[in-house]
Amino acid sequence: MTYQELFNLSGRVAVVTGSSKGIGRVIAETLAEAGARVVVSSRRMESCKPVADGITAAGGEAVAIPCHMSHLDQVRALVDRTLEQWGQIDVLVCNAAVNPHFGPMVDVTESAYDKVMDTNVKHNLWLCNLVLPQMASREDGSVIIVSSIGGLKGHDKLGLYAISKAADFQLARNLAVEWGRSNIRVNCIAPGLVRTDFARALWEDPDRLREAVSTYPLGRIGEPEDMAGTALLLAAPAGRFITGQVLVVDGGATISSGRYT
Repeated sequence: MTYQELFNLSGRVAVVTGSSKGIGRVIAETLAEAGARVVVSSRRMESCKPVADGITAAGGEAVAIPCHMSHLDQVRALVDRTLEQWGQIDVLVCNAAVNPHFGPMVDVTESAYDKVMDTNVKHNLWLCNLVLPQMASREDGSVIIVSSIGGLKGHDKLGLYAISKAADFQLARNLAVEWGRSNIRVNCIAPGLVRTDFARALWEDPDRLREAVSTYPLGRIGEPEDMAGTALLLAAPAGRFITGQVLVVDGGATISSGRYT
């Protein structure tokens, strides 16, 4: 297999949740550049459509299908509309996530807990349960859950979010075992601190940013584009023997002793 074939997604269909901006958007654009037909999805059509239009303008194929991951009927509709449009789903990227609580866990409300665990874990499972059977019918597929290095260690302000991301690691491992004999691979990407709107509270504060950068071996925080190559690897034939793994993409944060690792 040539190196071009290793990263060729021609004929594949990819669904990327939370892809109207940030990491999800870059992943959607990268998969499209590799030849995949891409479904751009987030809560609002007005956020999704410009991304899909941009992919199309660049010579790719994309459609916008809004989906609020907290509503199971919309999750079902996302899958159904994709299958109606293109007949299959070969790559599923679960990127949608929330974090309404920044602070110690003693202050967590029940509603905040439910929102984090529902969006970051439960709805990933429901979406996978809807997509995986049709992948199995073709004996091929890749699921990528965008998690976080927060799931690898304790944190004094992001504990609830970290719990949900650690759960995603185990979700990927379990699904990898359950569906592996159908040639379906399930993996997590664990980014470190990345310059996105989602993590703005961490990187926009000069003191926090300085502390983080001072302990990262590569001397900087991540950019959304830094996640694209890992996602492409896991989606493409190049990653065909990788499953049940957590691929850390953090500039070396987890091998240092910084607070924001």
